[in-house]
Amino acid sequence: VQLQASGGGLVQPGGSLRLSCAVSGFTLDDYAIGWFRQAPGKEREGVSCITSDGSTLSKDYVKGRFTISRDDGKTTAYLQMKSLKPEDTAVYYCVADHRCRDWMHEYEYRGQGTQVTVSS
Repeated sequence: VQLQASGGGLVQPGGSLRLSCAVSGFTLDDYAIGWFRQAPGKEREGVSCITSDGSTLSKDYVKGRFTISRDDGKTTAYLQMKSLKPEDTAVYYCVADHRCRDWMHEYEYRGQGTQVTVSS
């Protein structure tokens, strides 16, 4: 089982990025995918989650700006990020479990992080 996060980079405030989380060893028919982030010196925090039936959940601080989705093949999940702010700067992680959970350590599988930097 593997989760591969990608798509991070440097973007100016107000810009957009799309993160991808490619999974192998299972399909998203049976698993929820969550995105978490951790900024330097800050606690890790949840961002969004998509359940195995396609329902989505997002934290208030990204609602209206971030959208979580998945492909029809159910092997890749995405986090579309718009109107990015400097405070969105963090390492973003994707995780998988049978349902969305509140804490990253509760998830069964975890991918490596991808760095997102929002700066002018």
